[in-house]
Amino acid sequence: MLEVFYFLAVVQILLGLYSLWQGYAWLRLAHRALARPTGFFAPRVALLCPVKGLEPGLEENLTALTAFEYHGYEVFFTLESSIDNAYDVLRRVAERSSTPAHIIIAGPPDGCAEKVHNLRAAIEQLPPDFDVLVFADSDGRPPKQWLSNLVAPLADEQFGASTTMRWLLPDRGGFWSALAAAWNAPIATLHGPRAEFCWGGGTAIRRATFEKIHALEYWRGSVSDDYSLTLALRAAHLPIEFVPQCLVPSPHDAEFRGLLEFTNRQMIITRVYAPGLWARALASHSLYSFTLLLGVWVSVGEWLTGAVGLHTILLTLAAPLLATGRGAERLAAAGELLPSWKQKLFQFGWAWTLLAALVPFLYTWNCVATAFKRRIVWRGVHYKLVSSTQTEILPAVSRVSSRI
Repeated sequence: MLEVFYFLAVVQILLGLYSLWQGYAWLRLAHRALARPTGFFAPRVALLCPVKGLEPGLEENLTALTAFEYHGYEVFFTLESSIDNAYDVLRRVAERSSTPAHIIIAGPPDGCAEKVHNLRAAIEQLPPDFDVLVFADSDGRPPKQWLSNLVAPLADEQFGASTTMRWLLPDRGGFWSALAAAWNAPIATLHGPRAEFCWGGGTAIRRATFEKIHALEYWRGSVSDDYSLTLALRAAHLPIEFVPQCLVPSPHDAEFRGLLEFTNRQMIITRVYAPGLWARALASHSLYSFTLLLGVWVSVGEWLTGAVGLHTILLTLAAPLLATGRGAERLAAAGELLPSWKQKLFQFGWAWTLLAALVPFLYTWNCVATAFKRRIVWRGVHYKLVSSTQTEILPAVSRVSSRI
């Protein structure tokens, strides 16, 4: 048992050092991106934002989407029905907006997620004079230069799309909100210059490319707009540019049940649409968790026999300390990319540093708990993910769902 622990501990140390090197490389990527000029590419943009229900900060989030420093764009809010609780908020935002803002009623979905259905309906109704489609979510609050930075890479026609990622911010500093923020951070820094996948809350794509890759067909029967768009781009062999300077701050507040619902849902979707990525997460996080638990077991056993070895304790602590270091690198990069949120970032810096050592345990739980599940709850709607191309909408059940 001791030899097994020594071997696993060395493996975790090597992986932790590699992770630190990756964190430094990502920080350099962020610095280069911030120094890069936006350029003069300024096509006519249709910004599409699907909305469902009320959530904390909704009006401020939607207002931010109408206030970008970018000429030649219009906002299209899309939702299922005018009886949605968010409709009055959308109407107020649209009426106050100096940027043209429209509200599209999509009607009830059939055979796909409501978000995907709403986006499909909006795109099918778009006037033909928009050159670029940009997708945003209602739970983020991007800064004023966000749109121009996200669109800029499309000046190079070799790229199929450009994308970014959300950065969750604990709204009230509660433990479960902080753990959700720490859980999300590795996803935000997973990408290199080329993104592994599109994120639906921040993706730009030329309209001609969107039509060429038959993205609407990939969305038919889908529950995931971003993964399905990724599959369409990969089938066409078109790379996705990652734009770190467009990282989207997303204030949120979560409790224990909402945290598990959110994280499990994300992993179920990942397992269905990106099984290789899910398998990597299971292998890496479960190995970390097992090694740490084994180290504690060995250390306790040595203590009970009166043969405590300092080297055993140090080997046990090495992986969590390296994880904390990687969390500190992520925090430093986020501080550079989100200067207006820097005070809040460092106020809750413990969420991304100290809790980074606990995150693999949550990921391990997510992977184990979702290994054979295909049902999710998303904004109060229950779905069964039959496959990446087939979704069943299940009868409504009285249940409180996460708003993340």
